[in-house]
Amino acid sequence: MVRRTRVTAAALTAFLLVLAPAAALTPATASAQEPSNSDPSTSADLTYQSEDSDLPETRRGTQFLQLSIDTVAPATVTTTSEPFVTVRATVTNTGDRRVDDISVRMQGADAVDRPEKLRTSLTLEQEQFGAVGEFQDVAQSLERGASTHFVVSLPLRGTQGPSLGIDAPGVYPLLLNVNGTPEYGGTARLDDARFLLPVAGVPRDPTATDPTAPDAIALPPSTSSPIATTVMWPLADKPRLAAGIPGSLEDKVRLVDDELAEELATGGRLDKLLAAVEYATSDQLDPENRLADSMCLAIDPDLLVTVANMARGYLVVDDPADPRGAAHDGTGRDAAASWLSRLEPLADSMCVTTVPFAQVDLDALGNVGDASLVSSALESPSTIVDSILGVTSVPDIVWSASGQLGARAAATVRSVGPRTALVADNSVAPAAAGGVALVTGGSSVDAELKAAVFDAATATALAAVGSEPSTPDFTPEDQRFDLEQDSRTARLQDAVGAVVYHALTPPNGTPRNLTIAPPQNWSADGDEPGAILSSISSMLRSGLASPRPFTELLAEPPTGMPVEARTVQQAGRDTNTEDRVRIQSGRIESLAGSLIDDPQLPLTPRLYTAPLKEDLLRALTSAGKDTDPADAAEMASIRTSSSEEGVDALFDAVTVLAPGGVYTLASEQSPLLLVAQNDLPVGINVRLNVDAPPEMRITDVGATPLPPRGSRTITVPAEVDDSRNLSVDFSLTTLDGQQLGEASTVSVRSNAYGQALAIITVCAGVLLLLLAGRRLWHRFRDQPDPADEGYERP
Repeated sequence: MVRRTRVTAAALTAFLLVLAPAAALTPATASAQEPSNSDPSTSADLTYQSEDSDLPETRRGTQFLQLSIDTVAPATVTTTSEPFVTVRATVTNTGDRRVDDISVRMQGADAVDRPEKLRTSLTLEQEQFGAVGEFQDVAQSLERGASTHFVVSLPLRGTQGPSLGIDAPGVYPLLLNVNGTPEYGGTARLDDARFLLPVAGVPRDPTATDPTAPDAIALPPSTSSPIATTVMWPLADKPRLAAGIPGSLEDKVRLVDDELAEELATGGRLDKLLAAVEYATSDQLDPENRLADSMCLAIDPDLLVTVANMARGYLVVDDPADPRGAAHDGTGRDAAASWLSRLEPLADSMCVTTVPFAQVDLDALGNVGDASLVSSALESPSTIVDSILGVTSVPDIVWSASGQLGARAAATVRSVGPRTALVADNSVAPAAAGGVALVTGGSSVDAELKAAVFDAATATALAAVGSEPSTPDFTPEDQRFDLEQDSRTARLQDAVGAVVYHALTPPNGTPRNLTIAPPQNWSADGDEPGAILSSISSMLRSGLASPRPFTELLAEPPTGMPVEARTVQQAGRDTNTEDRVRIQSGRIESLAGSLIDDPQLPLTPRLYTAPLKEDLLRALTSAGKDTDPADAAEMASIRTSSSEEGVDALFDAVTVLAPGGVYTLASEQSPLLLVAQNDLPVGINVRLNVDAPPEMRITDVGATPLPPRGSRTITVPAEVDDSRNLSVDFSLTTLDGQQLGEASTVSVRSNAYGQALAIITVCAGVLLLLLAGRRLWHRFRDQPDPADEGYERP
């Protein structure tokens, strides 16, 4: 990432001067530190012959003061605005010594003339801000850690003194430049703060001698070619539901924390995102439904599932790594119910679509390669949102959370049928034979997957708004810098400037379309969402923009896309999590395929196992990866482990009970009687798996249904050829062979004598025939049988 330099070589040299007493300064240096007061444009802007690369690593980037923009008025200049810009700001001593003689001035640069300059203009060298105001003193001295507030103003235009030189509508980069003298050092420029000022109309010049002159009258923007505008408004949050817990009709859901309660409550982030839409699309502010027609609510079904469950009461686990452990009641039940009740009528009155479940990383999902997970991520969201809100959402749209699709992700999206992928406009390239092909890992995908695009420059600026600013993956490297250097006010100004930039750009003969898409898990809150929508609403009311419904965006082929294509990188791919998710998904599918769908029971197999599949999608979420990747990786690991433990518990709940002692068969073909136990709340079909020695033959009894939370005796036909004790292992499996529970070992003994008994029986029969034949022989010959001697009849 390019780090915007905030401390100049002058400030670094001032730091080096600490190493020597002031009296030891060379004449040349001392002279350079005495600026002439006759030229305010160069006052205290000193150039020292020193380079960052020559400084020790520990001294590079030392900063004595820090500027922070508090308010900008007007935030957007119009023809009816005051003819000057007023900035309230704070300067803080962040160094290790006192700073004296602190002064500030405002500077301006030329209007942004290309989309990429919405970011790169904020990293310009100070000298390129050619419109310069006068320095004004803000503090005699600031001790370490101290701060002071100040106000600085500068006319927009005029010839009677310094001004910003703004004489046409556009978006202008502004800069505040602070000078000071660190203790033991020389005067230097110690920090600056930059932001964009959107000028939707230039107010009159009050200093002009002829107020009717062309260069003095107010200059409105051109509305001859309004830009067709579509606004995606995301309602999403990072996953909160605890993993490894199957669906239930009675039990309360469990959350890993209670932060969502704060976001849904009055003043929370999700409350403000919803309230901004309610206010901006009200009949008073949007009587012609211009803003409402241009907007589409993009809802994460995972958030909706969580909020709907919270409204019925929920628990918060004490330890996220132990989701089935100790828990306490959550505090957001009423806030969840209220937020949901406000969302329902709003969703009924405007466009609604969905984002992939839990903002799943589509490239990671493609790497897993599981069709059932793909269906849960891309096909189920519309069904979930429609059933909870009672609406019909716009289907067949896949908005990639990263703004890009890799080769695996694109193939995954195509696998669920015709879809339109919503991606950044710098993530696509013109197809060879017309249409649009998605750029995926350096190669293009066939045109089966249609692409609709949003403006990458605007999305980058919007991603920087809020409490957790981020830079999207699709943002080019030369447009990246450290967002923490800027205040939230400055970042909001940059976003407003980016939103209105295209509307203020003169038409060039091509269709003018703009799709505005903040990050799905957007951290904007407070007044920020309202400020963004207010800017868009002003564009629509003034004629700078016209509403373009989301459905029209999907129906029309995207145009005006840049040729440059960006390759999706997966350097941080978590193959371990992907492999574990793949295994668990297969086990859940195996279990679900064996469960019995009983129409008499309200808890269906799908309701019971759906949360387990959704846990795996939450483990693959993209939420948080751009702002806190370490925490996101830890939560992914916790969710995967919890899912594994939860699925293990379900498999262990179905088992075969071994009879105690030795099982004795009445004969060599007597059946075995086994008891199969099912502790699940739904019925299940099982198969009996037998590992027996060769002397024992077991007949397959086929699938056996087990009732919910019950048991059943299984009669197993068996044939034994040996009277010895035989050890046999029995276990239950799902219909496709996944083992359930633990195997049971049974000792079996038969009362039969096997082959020896058969020989004895044959010999006895032969002997009996011989004896009977002998008696008959003697009787036919009328001879007494010797065996009858002593038993003659008298």
